[in-house]
Amino acid sequence: MNFGDEVAKLVWGTTKLSRLSKPVYGGAAKRELQVENLRKMLVATAEDLRVIYIKLADRLHNMRTLGVLPRGKRLAIAQETLEIYAPLAHRLGIRSVKWQLEDLAFRYLEPRQYHRVARLVASKREEREGFVNEAIHALSEELNKAGVEAAVSGRPKHVYSIYRKMGKYASQGKDFGDIYDLFGVRILVNSVSDCYKALGIVHSFWHPLPEEFNDFIANPKGNGYQSLHTTVIYRGRPLEVQVRTYEMDQIAEHGLAAHWHYKEGKKEGESFKGVDWLPQLVEWRDEVDSKEFMESVKTDILAEQVFVFTPKGEIKELSKGATPLDFAFRIHTDMGYRCMGAKVNGRLVPLNYNLNNGDVVEIIVAKGEKGPSLDWLNPELGYVKTSHARAKIRQWFKKQDKAQSIEVGKQFLERELKKSGVTLPSVDEVAPLFGFKNGDDFFAAIGSGSLNPSQIIARLTVSEEQPEELVEVHPSRKVSSASIKVLGMGNLVTNLANCCHPLPGDKVLGYITQGRGITVHRRDCPNIINEVEKERLIEVDWGDVEQTYPVAIQVDAGDRVGLVRDISAIIASEGVNITDVNMADHDDITSLKFSLEVMGAAQLGNLISKIYSIWGVINVRRKGEVNVQR
Repeated sequence: MNFGDEVAKLVWGTTKLSRLSKPVYGGAAKRELQVENLRKMLVATAEDLRVIYIKLADRLHNMRTLGVLPRGKRLAIAQETLEIYAPLAHRLGIRSVKWQLEDLAFRYLEPRQYHRVARLVASKREEREGFVNEAIHALSEELNKAGVEAAVSGRPKHVYSIYRKMGKYASQGKDFGDIYDLFGVRILVNSVSDCYKALGIVHSFWHPLPEEFNDFIANPKGNGYQSLHTTVIYRGRPLEVQVRTYEMDQIAEHGLAAHWHYKEGKKEGESFKGVDWLPQLVEWRDEVDSKEFMESVKTDILAEQVFVFTPKGEIKELSKGATPLDFAFRIHTDMGYRCMGAKVNGRLVPLNYNLNNGDVVEIIVAKGEKGPSLDWLNPELGYVKTSHARAKIRQWFKKQDKAQSIEVGKQFLERELKKSGVTLPSVDEVAPLFGFKNGDDFFAAIGSGSLNPSQIIARLTVSEEQPEELVEVHPSRKVSSASIKVLGMGNLVTNLANCCHPLPGDKVLGYITQGRGITVHRRDCPNIINEVEKERLIEVDWGDVEQTYPVAIQVDAGDRVGLVRDISAIIASEGVNITDVNMADHDDITSLKFSLEVMGAAQLGNLISKIYSIWGVINVRRKGEVNVQR
């Protein structure tokens, strides 16, 4: 059978991507190869978007059969799925694939949390379904009375989205019992006018929460998604309601692929209108290295977005936290270079103002030639959020004459050193620390935006009191300096944070302290997430040295004879050393805090799973982990 050139091209593209996107496991060098492979895969996607649909289907099949692979491969594939493939499905509007990828990845990455959330939802399902069914019946009657033909149904949330919502509620001091919006209601109608009629009926029947209303019909999302979203108070509880047409519902579930079902014989590229982030992939390919490319994809494309408007009413999509400068560079590079001010909703705002959904943004540009300021690249000042804007600013400075860059770099560094009260030693001593052979190249890098003064100041601050010796991680433990790699900074004293006790296998980030070297935290540590001085954060990774690391866990269980003995026996059977135990009783519940020494996160995960099998154990959590009761 002859399938033709177009099908052959798709098959070839998918085969090429299969070779490129096969996960790579192992050390830092292999992870760099994996990043490069993902970069090539995403750039290839820009040539024909249909290829990534095939890859998403392939990844979904892989995730459904992941259990047959060794544990290390399972975790690597699941992590990549959660970080890259699920957000890609979201950006393409394929909700039906997105939630399956998220739930499957979550089940393999955090099996304890997955099953705990699933059990909690199941325990309250009857009560919540009764609540939603009553709302559906009441809404159906009101819509029928008004002559609006509609299909009303329940809309349950999925395990991973519920888990994220539980984390948000936990940070507000609430527990699972306070979450009432695990189920919502969806109304499907025949036309756009019926959408607004149905919305009016909902709002006349129940009290709406104005801050929770979004009109994605008038202002569609970048992936083509359209719907009306509102939250109302029903029987004293918040209830989410979505209103859309049947065609909108198909697009919401299947993304741009839903258009292809109706548009046969279309012109080439017609179906890709609205996927305006695809050209950025090609542009970044030629401007940044693989690591920066993936960082740009994660921050500019796959991260949470805000929707803002031009003065003419055109909608623009930007990363959450984006500024008027990001908006200016999003419109046109020249507008970014000439930007000298901005108005948001008719009032003047600073250029580092964080844009919100629905903002109308007007850029004030300088007449004639104007270039960007190096201050715009200072992360402490927060002028730009997106990698796209940062790349364009650096690009401008790199095009300047080297002599001019050297002079600009000297002046900029001198100003920042004076503000910080830090003295620069001989430039010939400092330049090699950042990979430069001489002072001219060092200053030119600053003047071109490739090197930020905050990095230099942080490095000099760390060096002031840095002893050349082994790293002390715990009062009774020392760890070889080869255990932690501080990327791009050479050998530095590194300490493991006591607040979150990071272990090999955890994703980690370094914090540059004042005279005490680098403190290594888990990336999900609240102290890192809430850190104001982001310029003090630095990329670190685990080395290849095998040794034990301190960690603390808390076990909550029903009080009974032999509990401590049973838990201790399990710990000993795993070859884990106990350094301390503390116990407290609260209303027939015993809380045991164990201080342990383990080889890494994988060993700790296996141990926690086995502790859960002990009769009477209610909850086990690692220090620094959100406590979600079983």
